[in-house]
Amino acid sequence: MNSPKPRGATAGRERWSQQVTASSNALDLEPGVFRLEDPHAIALSLKRSAERSRRRKTTPFRSAMSMLNFFINRAGRQLAADQRARLEAAKDELRVLYDRPRRH
Repeated sequence: MNSPKPRGATAGRERWSQQVTASSNALDLEPGVFRLEDPHAIALSLKRSAERSRRRKTTPFRSAMSMLNFFINRAGRQLAADQRARLEAAKDELRVLYDRPRRH
């Protein structure tokens, strides 16, 4: 009987989310978008990517927000608190750019 591999032991398992982020069927992201320091700059980059994409299956807002949530969720506990705060702030900036109500 095969014993389960320790979490994160396989290279493919660690890289599938990176591949999705890089080659999503929804958006072509600008390099380093999630590492930007300014939440507004992150939101603008996601908005540009979403509006340029002809492969997305939903509205630009939903595609951009979905990719941002995907990145945050996949990073999980490995995401530094300051980066998580920037990315959460980028969600609010994205809502402002698309004239959507902010979450409280």
